[in-house]
Amino acid sequence: MVNDKKSVVIGGGLGGLFTGALLAKEGYQVTVIEKNRVIGGGLQTFSRHGVNFETGMHLLGGIRKDGAIYKICEYLGIMKDLKIHDVDADCMDEITYISDGKTYHIPEGKENFIRYFQSEFPEEKQGIRDYVEELYHIVDEIDFFYLRTENEHIYSHDEKFYWPADKIVEYYFKNPKLRDAISYMNPMFGGSAGHTPGYISALINVLYINGPSRFVSNSQQMAEALARVIEEGGGKIVSGDPVVKIDIEGRQMKSVTTESGRQFSGENYICAIHPKQLLRLTDAKAFSKAYRNRINEAPNSFSSFCVFCIFKPESFPYINHTCYLQMDYGKVWHYGEYDAKDWPRGFMYMTPCEDHQGPYARKMIINSPMPYSVCSKWADSRTGHRSEEYEEWKQEHLDRILDRMEMIYPAFRDKCEYVFASSPLTIRDYYNEPEGALYGLFKDCEHIAESQVPVFTKVRNLFMAGQNCNVHGFCGVPLTAINTVEAIVGINRVTNKINEAYERSK
Repeated sequence: MVNDKKSVVIGGGLGGLFTGALLAKEGYQVTVIEKNRVIGGGLQTFSRHGVNFETGMHLLGGIRKDGAIYKICEYLGIMKDLKIHDVDADCMDEITYISDGKTYHIPEGKENFIRYFQSEFPEEKQGIRDYVEELYHIVDEIDFFYLRTENEHIYSHDEKFYWPADKIVEYYFKNPKLRDAISYMNPMFGGSAGHTPGYISALINVLYINGPSRFVSNSQQMAEALARVIEEGGGKIVSGDPVVKIDIEGRQMKSVTTESGRQFSGENYICAIHPKQLLRLTDAKAFSKAYRNRINEAPNSFSSFCVFCIFKPESFPYINHTCYLQMDYGKVWHYGEYDAKDWPRGFMYMTPCEDHQGPYARKMIINSPMPYSVCSKWADSRTGHRSEEYEEWKQEHLDRILDRMEMIYPAFRDKCEYVFASSPLTIRDYYNEPEGALYGLFKDCEHIAESQVPVFTKVRNLFMAGQNCNVHGFCGVPLTAINTVEAIVGINRVTNKINEAYERSK
């Protein structure tokens, strides 16, 4: 039954849609307002030359049976609507180092992962086991990762929980090549030496060691499935009409106004956009000058330069796992730095899975980390209206990536029918994300309170959702959506329902 309780969600990305769908299951009529014509945020796909490309969600963790995201999707009733394909179990990830010509083939599964690295670095056998056990121990302390109900007593974390992630690696290993190789997942969480908290690295590593998957055809399918849950609950999706103003009286939010002049109001409001963008929508005194300064001055995570390739028919093999290219060891914790002489130091590339996937790939996506500052000189421009100088800069960096690809795939260019690229500016404009930040606010163990925002705000009926609250990514954002909804309906209420529904389904 549909209630008369109303919620308004600002932002129709992964966080906004999961929060809206969970609220719909709680009987709320949800209105999701998205600035782009197409909903989904990082789930969005775009078409070029008749080929669809995902913009963000290339790797999926936690969506296999018994995984947290699988359970949430089952509870929402959308798992049956999703086409998901698991990667190769014996090689979930492949890493090639140009400096010594070495290629690592990383298998999925905790014990397989341990045994593989022990076979490659036998002198570090015990350290490898201890390190992986430490990752799992850290993650075990995070209740929401396993959809465990939160304890009411005060809980203290292991000493290494807030250590810099690279310090944990150095603690267990002496071999510099092992230190670098075992940290290869860095591009998936924006790791930075001396700053990225150990628990962030542990969450991502455990998630993918347990087994990653990928969407078949496109990631937009999940956005559409979540939208259906919202609409079937009596809600609606408003796209292509960005919020331009929010009305707050005292510490109570009253309404939001869109660019077209439409006004929406509800019992509560969820902000699923970057907190800097939220503050630009209001001058309300509810947000103090100190809070505004903290959010506006907080550093963002690094961005990415992306290359998209469309292959000539039957010219390049389909690879059922993610690949990483590293020019040399010792660089993996420094992707947030840019040196024009040696960029790109490394990147991640993949051939997305299509319906009825055969032995040949139709397309490839290549992501190379890049700080926003590299292209900030064109910050005042917008997509489709940039200078010739910018286009030349972009072509130069695209060519550099293709040159690297030809080191491992000779004549790679000849296999491509079309090649095009996007920069941090594109990501900024497409996602409405300050500085094109891939992972929102930069998570810093030295300033952990300043690098993420709580789901509660000073405005009584305004709540936060998305990657800036807890953990980013395909798994972290939906789990944070549960935290946001439970801040409204009561702690553990949604978690219990998800677990109970899953037990019944088994």
